[in-house]
Amino acid sequence: MSITLDLSGKTALVMGVANSRSLGWAIAQQLLAAGCRVGFSYQGERLRGELEKLTAPHPGTWIQQADATSEDDMTALFERVSTEFGTLDVLVHSIAFAPRTAMEGRFLHTTADDWNTALNVSAYTLVSAARHAEPLMPNGGSIISLTYHASRQVVPKYNVMGVAKAALEAATRYLAADLGDREIRVNTISAGPMRTIAARSIPGFGGLYDKGARNAAFGRNATPEEVGKLALFLLSDLSTGVTGQTIYVDAGLSIMTVKEGSPESKD
Repeated sequence: MSITLDLSGKTALVMGVANSRSLGWAIAQQLLAAGCRVGFSYQGERLRGELEKLTAPHPGTWIQQADATSEDDMTALFERVSTEFGTLDVLVHSIAFAPRTAMEGRFLHTTADDWNTALNVSAYTLVSAARHAEPLMPNGGSIISLTYHASRQVVPKYNVMGVAKAALEAATRYLAADLGDREIRVNTISAGPMRTIAARSIPGFGGLYDKGARNAAFGRNATPEEVGKLALFLLSDLSTGVTGQTIYVDAGLSIMTVKEGSPESKD
């Protein structure tokens, strides 16, 4: 089902697309279909070829390598935004990472290095990106990121990433307050289990995905396209009164304890 919003004349930077399964790409597809001009940043040259393939059918797009934890790279990226677009209307933060070692053992054994890496990459980079974007949004704008319900309830083996997502959600609220007088909205989308490459690296993700589908109110998991549609709403002028929110698109999974009739509901 297509969305009929018109974002022609609007500009967007989408940070963190790794491949066609990335939720950042699902969001970018909706922006492109709505006529938005879109630039992309990616982490590491090994991802360049994949992003070039994805963006090739879309004239006017551009890509740039940027390590979101590097101040020099972020400065260069937003200088490119200024050169290409002049001003920026939309910023999409689709960046998260924790070392695999931090997700294999007990949370109790999380090292300081793994903690700092996860929170820096997954949460602080949103603050950094917003700081660089602010001067390019003189007429207001919209910033979104991607979170997960493990910020509020324990998901086995998600470990320090759950803490990082909690930090991301708190940062969303503080950024929304800081940027509110500029009419810059800041929200985060809490997506249900999705078969992204990053998610599949979580130990036991297959079982988590299947259980999510059984227990969700809809009896299925939400889709990347549904994440993209919600993002399009938040990034358009339809959401001018919404800021500082964590908004779920998970087919109703987060409202359920155990769905009646599922194997988990039986003794």
